[in-house]
Amino acid sequence: MLGWIGSIMEKPVGEAAPTGMAQEPGGVMAGLVSGTKVATATGWRPVEALTSGDRILTFDNGLQPLSCVRRQPLWNGNQACPQKYWPLELARGALGTRGAFSILPHQVIMLESDAAEAIWGDPFALLLAVALDGADGVSRVPPAPDAEVIALHFNEEQVVFAEHGLMFLCPSSHDLLDYALNLQDASAYTVLPINEARRLTTTLEAAAAFAPNDPIFAPA
Repeated sequence: MLGWIGSIMEKPVGEAAPTGMAQEPGGVMAGLVSGTKVATATGWRPVEALTSGDRILTFDNGLQPLSCVRRQPLWNGNQACPQKYWPLELARGALGTRGAFSILPHQVIMLESDAAEAIWGDPFALLLAVALDGADGVSRVPPAPDAEVIALHFNEEQVVFAEHGLMFLCPSSHDLLDYALNLQDASAYTVLPINEARRLTTTLEAAAAFAPNDPIFAPA
């Protein structure tokens, strides 16, 4: 089941996965980077323009209203931003994507692929974005000084559609600490352990190299 990640809970990557603004003093490792566009009732909109009540297209439940939108700087420490907070930058075509985008390392994403169905019997897989690190066309980049992270919250967990075929898992509007401590009851989604997620990434990378014009991510 989904869980909390980061030093605040002292759990290693692979045992748990975040859905909100999991953080420690100075930085944020989950949430959507400003500039990311998501599908809404009025078309594609950047996350920083969204407010409570806006209706967002979800994977399982159609259009759902946002219950809360939280914003904060990606990094507000006094020193240079540590590399562990740096977003992952995917170039156009990386792993079959149709455009470049940035994603935080502990954000949970959903992929659709034949490889996932062949391995686990389900074409849809949820994994931490950090599992993509090291793949061709994926690199860590330092955030802009004014980079902002936006967490979209719903009454219940939802997977939302982003541009270029990516899908993000967004948390419910429960208090995040309570949410982290009660996930066995709260979560409707299962995230792959980090070793299995990296196995899938390797498979997707090979498939993209074999058929670069055949997008692996679900359509936008």
